[in-house]
Amino acid sequence: MMKNVVDKFIRYAKIDTRSDEDSTTTPSTSKQRNLARLLVEELQAMGLSDAQVDENGYVMATLPSNIDREVPVVGFISHMDTAPDASGENVNPQFVENYDGSDIPLGNHAVLSPSDFPELLEYVGQTLITTDGTTLLGADDKAGIAEIMSAIEYLTNHPEIEHGTVKIGFTPDEEIGRGADKFDVKRFGADFAYTLDGGRIGELEYENFNAAGLTVNVFGRNVHPGTAKNQMINAITLGMEYDRTLPHDQRPEHTEGYEGFFHLMDFQGTVDSATLRYIIRDHDKVKFEQKKMLAKHTADYLNEKYGKEIIVVELADQYFNMKEKIEPVKYIVDIAEQAMVDAGVEPVKNPIRGGTDGSKLSFMGLPTPNIFAGGHNFHGIHEYVPVPSMEKAVEVIVNLVKNVTRLEK
Repeated sequence: MMKNVVDKFIRYAKIDTRSDEDSTTTPSTSKQRNLARLLVEELQAMGLSDAQVDENGYVMATLPSNIDREVPVVGFISHMDTAPDASGENVNPQFVENYDGSDIPLGNHAVLSPSDFPELLEYVGQTLITTDGTTLLGADDKAGIAEIMSAIEYLTNHPEIEHGTVKIGFTPDEEIGRGADKFDVKRFGADFAYTLDGGRIGELEYENFNAAGLTVNVFGRNVHPGTAKNQMINAITLGMEYDRTLPHDQRPEHTEGYEGFFHLMDFQGTVDSATLRYIIRDHDKVKFEQKKMLAKHTADYLNEKYGKEIIVVELADQYFNMKEKIEPVKYIVDIAEQAMVDAGVEPVKNPIRGGTDGSKLSFMGLPTPNIFAGGHNFHGIHEYVPVPSMEKAVEVIVNLVKNVTRLEK
């Protein structure tokens, strides 16, 4: 079981599956289907005869129950795409055996150092899988896929382990926020599920940000600078003023834990016009709504200050805190916590400072907390995953499947 998870991860990591936020198709890139087809083939080879990839690139399969009583149907989900803003082509994973706590040369003059990433020292003596310094690794979320596949393979090879019906799902386009958009919850047929996505060993998460996108459109007026007095309206400087007016301490670089933020992601402009794009995040629904209102009031304030409607904001909700949907069925967190304890893993229940497919799925009627997949430093050349973390994730999945058999439908 344990060797298989590494072999699978390396095989999947070498397949380029970057998504594309500018694409309007699903999946956003056809190359994600290459991994989808491989996973279907492997699932069918394990005996999951219904495994298939649908027209939108979603993979689903069923491990039938081997017991004669009815228990809840549990699902496990990971995403196939990797981040579009980092190279996922020609991924060449490197092994660091018996890590000794020193700097790790990655190649291409890159170094993975505990002086930059102190958590590396928690893995002294372990085998690490790193990048070669030129691409991301793809542990987010191919480690999760490998762990689910290894656990299912272990269960099929050990029919003496009692289990109910288990559903498997692999999604495209999670990295661009669309992973659950066309997920067919009814067809999936699970009572609840777990994503295995990123995250250091022990993470068990059922809270995430409420999220909105904010676009600030600034309309200026260009006049020759030699005769611009009292006539020019510089959209760039007005955009900067808008940003300065928002709370300085509510930026990502000044927040942690449950603290929310305004994050300026992009600023494009000329004197004539400028566009600022933000994401707004907060775990607390009331504070989230207050942040959205502040974004509107800031525009109103500047429009009144300059006596013209020169700033127009557009707000769009993106996803919500899944805690609202998980708390009524909190036992699904409890049995996951017990599965970790039984595997010798200390559960770490922190809020997700981001989003997850589980958020949208929970609001679509499929309560879906998140379990660690073991990776660190996602989306770049310093990404790595400790092998024992992946091995423990496999064990946790198997334990969870066992725990479900103690529940009543």
